[in-house]
Amino acid sequence: MFPRMSRRAKHVLSGVVCVAVLSGCASAEKPPQVSDASGDDFTPPPRLDKPDESDDTPKSPLLPSAFFADGAEAFVSWRCTPAQDLISASPGDNLRLWSAQGYYALERSVVAEGKRYRKGTLTFAQQGDEAHVESDNGQLACQQDARRDAITRADAPDAIFKGQGNEPGWTLELDRETPQLTLVTQYGEQKRTLNYRVTRLDNGHQAAMTLEASGADAPVTVELKARACFDSMSGKPYPVRVRVEEAGRTWVGCGQGIERTR
Repeated sequence: MFPRMSRRAKHVLSGVVCVAVLSGCASAEKPPQVSDASGDDFTPPPRLDKPDESDDTPKSPLLPSAFFADGAEAFVSWRCTPAQDLISASPGDNLRLWSAQGYYALERSVVAEGKRYRKGTLTFAQQGDEAHVESDNGQLACQQDARRDAITRADAPDAIFKGQGNEPGWTLELDRETPQLTLVTQYGEQKRTLNYRVTRLDNGHQAAMTLEASGADAPVTVELKARACFDSMSGKPYPVRVRVEEAGRTWVGCGQGIERTR
């Protein structure tokens, strides 16, 4: 069964591994360490050393697919019993699901009423604003909570990823044309734009990415993990947990990959 934990812990579905090969690559002087949590048949994606000038895809290092809504209009949070929190996005006939343990890609099954998605032994059955989640580890009864429209290029045309946090307020943007990040801290009082390189890239069920940038004062390390994340003030759902470290200072928050369109 799922362990009973506090709502903010957001632990759910531990031990369930769904096969979901996610693409991502990095162009850096030294190739990042690449691992895969989805199986032995993973093939690292190609590098973008010589991009086509007419191509509209980002020229910066690509991010794991699990960081995006994949065309879905919004991210939806689910409050479940036992006390667990999930986030979903529904692009087409598929369901993207994030928990405190990782990311799951489910396919829709034909049912008489409602919606049902499945991947292996994991199922997500939805009737209106209620859902029933079942896996080898137990069952969850869930109620739909907050909804947040996915950020698109119309909102952030120059970014491939946006992250943010509170107390004190900060934002992070990854440029979509070059391997540069812009970190704004102290409620906008400090702003830095730095070149970064990808030092680690994990794909599959536990997609994650680590970036390192050389700052004027100290190196900046950014950790991105495809996990259910909730804004500490608004409670709005995001598919990525963000952690930024510099010279003993740490900022934590949430983020998402920027969608082409909604």
